[in-house]
Amino acid sequence: MTGEISFFELGVGDPAQARAFYGGLFGWSFEEGTTEGGGYAIRTPDVPGGVHGSDPGAGPYLFFRVDDMRTALARVAELGGTIDDFDVGGDEETVARFGRFTFCHDDQGSPFGLHEPPKGEPA
Repeated sequence: MTGEISFFELGVGDPAQARAFYGGLFGWSFEEGTTEGGGYAIRTPDVPGGVHGSDPGAGPYLFFRVDDMRTALARVAELGGTIDDFDVGGDEETVARFGRFTFCHDDQGSPFGLHEPPKGEPA
């Protein structure tokens, strides 16, 4: 496992409004995402991200890079953490474009995410 931050997700009420705000603030570029009801993939100079709607006031979701999701999830459980039963988009096209994502909690209940980037993406 590598452990660096490899993806972030912003939950907002209105994705188009967030696009204008964060694009204006940071100069990020946005492209249509795969989230139902709107959303965008965010391109930054360093770490890619996304924005989804219907989640006003949410804190940012941080995802840490792992090389193999199954191995990482087994390690989370072995260390006393938990894995959320929540589907964050796993169809073949989405996985090929963005990779695999899983929400977890550490052994004290603090939330975090794991991200296995798409195959062929440089480490």
